[in-house]
Amino acid sequence: MAAEVVGRRREIELVVAAVGAGRHLLLEGPPGTGKTTLLRGLAAAMDVPLAVVEGNAELTPARLAGQFDPARVLAEGYASDAFVPGPLVEAMQAGALLYVEELNRVPEETVNLLIGVMSEGELHLPRVGRIAASEQFRLVAAMNPYDTVGTSRLSSAVYDRICRVAMGYQDQRDERRIVELRTQELATGGEAAERTMARAVAVTRATRTHRDVRMGSSVRGAMDLCDVAVHLSGLRGRPLDDTGVGLDAALMALSGRIRLHEGGDRPPEAIVRELWEEVLAAEQSSDGPPAESMVPAAGKAQAPGGPTSSGA
Repeated sequence: MAAEVVGRRREIELVVAAVGAGRHLLLEGPPGTGKTTLLRGLAAAMDVPLAVVEGNAELTPARLAGQFDPARVLAEGYASDAFVPGPLVEAMQAGALLYVEELNRVPEETVNLLIGVMSEGELHLPRVGRIAASEQFRLVAAMNPYDTVGTSRLSSAVYDRICRVAMGYQDQRDERRIVELRTQELATGGEAAERTMARAVAVTRATRTHRDVRMGSSVRGAMDLCDVAVHLSGLRGRPLDDTGVGLDAALMALSGRIRLHEGGDRPPEAIVRELWEEVLAAEQSSDGPPAESMVPAAGKAQAPGGPTSSGA
């Protein structure tokens, strides 16, 4: 399992310990920090089913727990066979891990339903009766604490019934390893591929600390940057590590992923361009191989895919 989840040994131990102790879990962290990957690896290692539910405003108690089939109710009445179990009931009966993504987007009445299940280990449904949870059933929820649009704060009643594991971004070495594992086209690309991956990880990490950025990109931005650069360099007939290719790939991969502070007057493209130039400058001043071309000056931000230096 540790081989599938890069740089998460401590978190793996915490999750395994909590599940083994019979506790429900909340994984809290920004997108792209491996929450779903960790849970899938845990379920596979434990050989237990994993049910994944997307948390959103439309996840009503009926959709989560189950509901009667209207056509069968008309034909047969409220018979037990007319009830269609939802993912919660199925997971409770099968002793599965129920993974609810974005718990802070779920309606309050649905969260209250989950609170009851966590407290009592059972569910009472009208015309169905009592549904007891298997001893192996665990609820694992996830949320991004930095996203404030369309979300609500979880009540203390939730935190009182759940163990919380905070998951931040992995370090630079681990994120570089993730990019290597997920971008197979760069696996045998030599020095140009190494340079491209190093730049991609560096500029992606830099988005998280820029003064104008409220929330930066996850490692997925670095993976997309590398994948786009591979194909873009082929289309242009340029080297993979051409800085013009890299800039355009960075604009495409990162400009839509970063969230800026309100009131700022700079577009995300300008931020990405600035950070890309800083990465190239740091590369040139280090002992590593110099950048083979320079990109246009900062402040002349262009939309993703617009004309940029090709390094020619």
